[in-house]
Amino acid sequence: MPALDGRFIFIACLAAATPAFADTVYVSNERDNSLTVIDSETLAVTGTIAVGQRPRGILADSKFTRLYICASDDDAVQVLDLATGKIIGALPSGADPEQFALHPDDRHLYISNEDDNIATVVDVESRTVVAQIEVGVEPEGMAVSPDGKWAVNTSETTNMVHWIDTASQALADNTPVGQRPRHAEFSRDGKELWVSSEIGGTVTVIDVATRREKKTLSFAVKGMPADQIQPVGVALTRDGALAFVALGPANRVAVVDARTLEVERYLLVGRRVWHLAFSPDESKLFTTNGISNDVSVIDVKAMEVVKSIPVGRAPWGVVVVPSKP
Repeated sequence: MPALDGRFIFIACLAAATPAFADTVYVSNERDNSLTVIDSETLAVTGTIAVGQRPRGILADSKFTRLYICASDDDAVQVLDLATGKIIGALPSGADPEQFALHPDDRHLYISNEDDNIATVVDVESRTVVAQIEVGVEPEGMAVSPDGKWAVNTSETTNMVHWIDTASQALADNTPVGQRPRHAEFSRDGKELWVSSEIGGTVTVIDVATRREKKTLSFAVKGMPADQIQPVGVALTRDGALAFVALGPANRVAVVDARTLEVERYLLVGRRVWHLAFSPDESKLFTTNGISNDVSVIDVKAMEVVKSIPVGRAPWGVVVVPSKP
């Protein structure tokens, strides 16, 4: 019997020592040419990965095997193998890539080239440019619809959303929005497109079927000058209930009822909040704060900031990769 008890004790201790699988948060640090790696459970920094010059936009493929990184000053999109944490190549991105979006086919990457006023389409498997589409002046935001039919680009100086037909890789339509549009985000059902306008201080919600404005949201933070409220990143919940909007130098994230399109509250985060990403279960929302050099962690259910995590200098983009038990 003592031997049997010892066996149970050993098994219990082994189970207790087995680490829980955690999602991994990757943050691009624009001034440090690096990615900060964060454990989403412990909220501790677990590593730093050196990348190209001025990393901004980052995203993962749908299978979470690769991470794509806009190395803007290298005029390249780098490819990082998530299993090894190593850079395994670069894609021909066009000049000054800043934001991009991956088609649901996991093969075609749509890249915004700010200096050339074009959107570049790259086949990530063959690593070749398959199309370049002229858009407005200073293209920035990029998104692809869930059904893969549309790729949209925002132009900061033209103040428009440009609709690219992915079948023909041709410009099909334009939608006027507020001044200096920075980010575009489709709802999960593909029926709406949310576009933030930094200088206009607004978010335009667009009906995808008609490609016309549905409503324009404005924001007001008590005691904050209107010109300090500069929307950038947008994150929408899968169920279409809530939207979170990063308000830049207002140091706030606005919480919007995505069904009524009314602003519900503001959450105080770090300085100069840029972009946002949910944990896979949407229990946490991570924000990059470009001046305070940290990431704020929002408990979505409690609607409160629960932690600030120091990262590199000028954190810009953020993506969360699910655990793989």
